[in-house]
Amino acid sequence: MKKYKFLISTIVLGILLMSFIVKPKPIKVYLIGDSTVADYTLENDYMQKKYPITGWGQVFQQFLNRDSLKELNHLIKSDSALVIDKAKGGRSTRTFFEEGRWKEVLTTLEKGDLVLIQFGHNDAAKDKPERYVDIPGYKDFLRMYVKETRAKGATPILITPVTRNYPWKDNKLGSAHGEYPQAVKDVAKELKVALIDLTTLSAESFTQKGKDFVSEKYFMHLDSGKYEAYPKGQNDNTHFQPAGATEVARLVYVELKKINHSH
Repeated sequence: MKKYKFLISTIVLGILLMSFIVKPKPIKVYLIGDSTVADYTLENDYMQKKYPITGWGQVFQQFLNRDSLKELNHLIKSDSALVIDKAKGGRSTRTFFEEGRWKEVLTTLEKGDLVLIQFGHNDAAKDKPERYVDIPGYKDFLRMYVKETRAKGATPILITPVTRNYPWKDNKLGSAHGEYPQAVKDVAKELKVALIDLTTLSAESFTQKGKDFVSEKYFMHLDSGKYEAYPKGQNDNTHFQPAGATEVARLVYVELKKINHSH
């Protein structure tokens, strides 16, 4: 009898100890950037007013499940990660900061978190002075995001702007981003920050698929009457449909694995 009582006591004690073992907190993966990164489901009446437009950040969580996180074990020291997509359409490095959006991230940013930083589409918009940022200013804001992320004990990752669906030449997709991708690379090298060259990676991926395929399946080339939000159709060479966003998110995840294994 004593033997059974001891056994039961041991089991109960084991259960109690297990209940006190604290699971690691999910690591937060913040995304800051523009419309190509944004999560449109956070807006009201997404299906009626916006669908099928999709930012790659909107579909990024699926790449950070328990199994895939094993491939990111040096970057993300937890068995769970939560994507927090703070990207917003029309924002440049400057306006994202001026509107207090970066402050929102900083107040909740903790040691061990990641911040993925992809701007450039709107910084380069010379015809829109309310958002335009020249190359020196662009670099300064990127430096600020990197340094303030590191000051919180979090890890910054710089990302060059994802390609647009032009220019195509000889069945090859080039870059429409001028000097901005190189500026990101310069800051990454200067501050020894991990870099994802999404400009090049996305152009290479889309080139393999071909212009007709990516125009129809990846970018917002929509027939009239097909979607409630776009009754007259759409011919947008910047923003993505779900399949395009998912391919870009996959490219980012694959590069994160490479960064992880190079640490």
